[in-house]
Amino acid sequence: MDVIRPYTPISTNHEVGCFDLLVKDYGENGWLSSYMCQDLPIGGTIKFKHIEFNVKIPAPFTHKKIGMIAGGTGITPMIQALHAILGKGEESQQSKTEEVSLLYGSRNADDILGGEMLQKWAEDNGEKFNYVDVLSNEPDDSSYKGERGFIDKEKIQKYLPPASDGEDVIIFVCGPPIMYELLCGPRNEPEVKGILGELGYSSSQVFKF
Repeated sequence: MDVIRPYTPISTNHEVGCFDLLVKDYGENGWLSSYMCQDLPIGGTIKFKHIEFNVKIPAPFTHKKIGMIAGGTGITPMIQALHAILGKGEESQQSKTEEVSLLYGSRNADDILGGEMLQKWAEDNGEKFNYVDVLSNEPDDSSYKGERGFIDKEKIQKYLPPASDGEDVIIFVCGPPIMYELLCGPRNEPEVKGILGELGYSSSQVFKF
């Protein structure tokens, strides 16, 4: 039986002959992820194919301010975009963006994907990149000192560029269906609803991955 799943590479486009994936192991609930993470031996092979219409929005980005909202494995297209925004990829794809803020929602600290890399990028890029974790189920007695709960109106207003900045702003959203429902409306609908709609963001200011 063939199992097919979509994955977004997190590496830059200048890499030829290889690419990097960030895969969350869902255990017995994930046929392909558990096979890749637990059963596939080093040197083993699986098949990949590229579908051109899956390229949603290409770099370089023209917006001065970019806000990112990600949940779970929705972090992967954000990481790929950050290569261009932070100048980690080839020069032709590097964006002119002056600042980018990422709100990344996870259940707990163990669920954060690529957290060490993202934190390092934030440390290396000063005021240009602001990375904020938001944990919904982190134990109260843990050492975590960041934001808790869910990505809501208050956190968006606190960390992301406002809609009033007009054409200079775009907000990227990628995560589970409930995130789209609450924050911006269904992914396949261009109209902006939910919290981002209430805050005045237009369809040209919100991109749903």
